[in-house]
Amino acid sequence: MKKNIVITIERQYGSGGRTVGKMLAEELGIHYYDKELVRLASDDSGISEELFTECDERLRNQGFNMLRKEIYHGQLIPPGSPDFVSPENLFNYQAKAIKDLAKGDSCIIIGRAADYVLQDFDNVVSVFVHAPHWFLMQEAAKKNSLSDKELEKFIAREDKFRSSYYEHYTGRKWFDANNYELCLDCSKLGFDKCVEAIKAYCRVRFGEDVFD
Repeated sequence: MKKNIVITIERQYGSGGRTVGKMLAEELGIHYYDKELVRLASDDSGISEELFTECDERLRNQGFNMLRKEIYHGQLIPPGSPDFVSPENLFNYQAKAIKDLAKGDSCIIIGRAADYVLQDFDNVVSVFVHAPHWFLMQEAAKKNSLSDKELEKFIAREDKFRSSYYEHYTGRKWFDANNYELCLDCSKLGFDKCVEAIKAYCRVRFGEDVFD
């Protein structure tokens, strides 16, 4: 690729956003980062990966209602502080890992409010992948052996976590199209055409030869 491009993807659970990201990364021959961000943040901070994972699970189960909103401004809390392993600082280190990646080679980054973290980078394309309820149910059922009622609750829980996580650290609404350059309905396009749509947008923005 002629230009270092970072594509961030936020997505509803079951929309196929992760699949689209993987397919795009493979087609372009660039790195794909999802859960690997935790490992990178752990390596940089010295905080165990388990603490990052446990924090996510705790917030997923308990919600953000009891936490004061902590909009990310780029700071890190130093070792020795009682807040060094707070949810906010765990996010800060993941954000640092995201910024470090954006300064390197082209890549795809899934979730973690990466579009907000990288809002001042001119090489970033932000994407939101969504789909109607029937499609989310159809795709989620491929990975979860649950009744329809249980599956609906599961999807709602996952999307509530993603929405709350995003708003807590950005001050923005997760579903607001104003936050993203490109919003794609996977039920209308399918995975392959979503990949093509992102590539087409990159060509319009960065030049026809961007992937040469």
